[in-house]
Amino acid sequence: MSAGGAFGGNRGARPVPPEKGVFPLDHLHECDLEKKDYLSCLKSSGHNSEKCRHLSKKYLQCRMDKNLMAKQDLAELGFRKEADTVSSEGRNDQRIDS
Repeated sequence: MSAGGAFGGNRGARPVPPEKGVFPLDHLHECDLEKKDYLSCLKSSGHNSEKCRHLSKKYLQCRMDKNLMAKQDLAELGFRKEADTVSSEGRNDQRIDS
């Protein structure tokens, strides 16, 4: 029979920090308004997340401001600067066949 046993597991194992993207729950409901706005937008847009990106960004920013997740540049989380977003939305993606 091993010393780790069923009651204590491996006592010599060191704890492993959570993977990136794992962050504490908002037990104090500090970002509830932002969360509800985002979920409402998803519901009304037929779960088209692109239409709700600005609210997703606002929610993540709230979590960073309240120390519910590590502060990180929003560009690293997939959000472009406003000027980049406007210029990419204005481009013409239609294909012209010759």
